[in-house]
Amino acid sequence: MNEWNPPPFRAECFINPNLAPAEADLAAVAPGVVDADGFARALAEIRSWPGYAPTPLVDLPGLARHLGLGGIHYKDEGGRFGLGAFKAVGGAYAVLRHLQDRLGNEASVADLIAGKYRDLTRDITVCTATDGNHGKSVAWGARLFGCRAVIYIHEGVSIGREQAIAAFGAEMRRIPDNYDASVRACAADAAANGWQVISDTTWEGYQEIPRHVMHGYGVMLREAMEQWPAGETLSHVFIQAGVGGLPAAVAGFLWLELDALRPKIIVVEPDKAACHFASARAGTPTAVTGKLDTLMAGLACGEVSPLAWELLDKAGFAFMKIPDAAAVFAMKSLAAGIDGDPRIVGGEAGVGGLAGLIVAANDQAMRDALLLDAASRVLIIGSEGATDPALYRQLVGMSPEDVLAGKAAA
Repeated sequence: MNEWNPPPFRAECFINPNLAPAEADLAAVAPGVVDADGFARALAEIRSWPGYAPTPLVDLPGLARHLGLGGIHYKDEGGRFGLGAFKAVGGAYAVLRHLQDRLGNEASVADLIAGKYRDLTRDITVCTATDGNHGKSVAWGARLFGCRAVIYIHEGVSIGREQAIAAFGAEMRRIPDNYDASVRACAADAAANGWQVISDTTWEGYQEIPRHVMHGYGVMLREAMEQWPAGETLSHVFIQAGVGGLPAAVAGFLWLELDALRPKIIVVEPDKAACHFASARAGTPTAVTGKLDTLMAGLACGEVSPLAWELLDKAGFAFMKIPDAAAVFAMKSLAAGIDGDPRIVGGEAGVGGLAGLIVAANDQAMRDALLLDAASRVLIIGSEGATDPALYRQLVGMSPEDVLAGKAAA
């Protein structure tokens, strides 16, 4: 990438006609989705975990100049708890909250890690369906806090991701068909066996645990706000979506934190799994079907989480769908370090928001529609590093270690 010049990508952008006015109150517009107390409790709990450290917020001035923007700040989640992705603060936190609910809230993190309740927790089984990162978080949380985990994956999940989850002691079950089929299989087995599903999507009668997951994601936003340059206005967030828990958590946290000064939230999806885009256009939750065979495997979801959609329907400024090639270009751009920017390892699903920003900033119609200009300062959540190192090397042409070595030598 000696000459950085994004090619034209076939992408679409839809401006949300249901966006709530700036002065609207979150509790009135989307009651019961997320709240300040939930974010605060998650922050206090997760900051007490062994190995906790804030992930960096990386300034990318070179890329911002090329895109004609005032600033881009990339929250690099590749080092979160050694798991390679942001999901550690969601799935594992929901496992903790479930065990505390079963044992009584007096069961502290320290006691659970020390094995004080092991005689009870070893008979508790949690389960989930996953494209990779969420399942790894649940498996890690189950091992950390002392219970059993059964993880469901679909036929599109790579062997590398399966092995990474299994390394935490989880029982793995691979289901034919796509992510949504694995969700149904997990729910059916949980009901038959008395297991607890730890999901980041909701359905009728199942909302509390996905709410814990979303509150856990707020840790990233609290860190980002503490790291944000003083005096800089946050104008936009480009954020990738699977079932919607991450963008809903981002939108809800920033609504509570910044109120009428909250940024424009642009939800970005693969064009092969764009259920939020379809839902926004239809004005109601709308599923997309088929294999959902996007390279951005962590975003390969055909149905929105109903609870998350309640918020995104009112908080999403716009919805984008992009091709896989745009994500690969974003990965290569981060690895190269544009005009002296730090070199970053970003996984194919984790760079979805950045890919959307690159596409939009280089398309004049989208740029105008999204109100991007030289004063815009954008937050990107880089939600994963190289969670499949072999695939990363194949796509970028360098190993994650090569990229990081170049970053250290710069």
